[in-house]
Amino acid sequence: MKVGIIQQHNGADHTDNIRRLQERIRQLAHEGAELIVLQELHNGLYFCQTEDVALFDQAETIPGASTESFGALARELGVVIVLSLFEKRATGLYHNTAVVLERDGSIAGRYRKMHIPDDPAYYEKFYFTPGDLGFEPIDTSVGRLGILICWDQWYPEAARLMALKGAELLIYPTAIGTAAYDTPEEQQRQIDAWQLVQRGHAVANNLPVIAVNRVGYEHDPSGVTEGIQFWGHSFVTGQQGEMLCDLSQTEEAGAVVEIDLERTELVRRWWPYLRDRRIDSYGEITHRYID
Repeated sequence: MKVGIIQQHNGADHTDNIRRLQERIRQLAHEGAELIVLQELHNGLYFCQTEDVALFDQAETIPGASTESFGALARELGVVIVLSLFEKRATGLYHNTAVVLERDGSIAGRYRKMHIPDDPAYYEKFYFTPGDLGFEPIDTSVGRLGILICWDQWYPEAARLMALKGAELLIYPTAIGTAAYDTPEEQQRQIDAWQLVQRGHAVANNLPVIAVNRVGYEHDPSGVTEGIQFWGHSFVTGQQGEMLCDLSQTEEAGAVVEIDLERTELVRRWWPYLRDRRIDSYGEITHRYID
């Protein structure tokens, strides 16, 4: 299967961001992409650097404007698209939500981000209610997709549950970057850790991983921090964590990557992790901490 990934440097103009995304989607579709994955909260800036009640105005319903616009494009091009939206579920209730659009433009399913960070410049708990749909893969014409979002990528439990429910791919729309006050050495350690943990999910579950990050600098409107330099490096791995594609750290980019889904069967015969799991001994994993 051919997968398209797009990392973009967004500005404040949502219309322009969407126009450029859709141009790139067309390009990747013409290059043969069957599944196209976008970055986290791809319509605008990463607004969670500050807490501002006015920013809830950016949220949208699902179905809504974005699913209609990108759905029409999916239908025109005959591709599956993974969106990442600020969902208004009800008055005063909002989620960070991934939506999968089928080739015919219909909504195949959605995933609401389960792990919500609350750190300097990543004040997501102010905006997003934790997901309540669980870790459920989404069936599509290109396969069963295990969609997770950004902070979820640090939790092996989430990837494992998706794998145990038959996901054929693990997909992570992302918005992550470095702080100016970190040394270059620390910034590189963070980038390496981000890629390594997800490559580990690929190895531990014998599944391809697709991680799509935004790129470029976005300032902090509150002035509390020096903003975020989103580090790009969107990437795709195979079932043994091997890098199939690794995009630029500083530039907008897109790529079409060939993934062999049939290889999972072979790799799981070599490394039968699912066979050897000691499911009778993992009960304590649900504790916050084992004192």
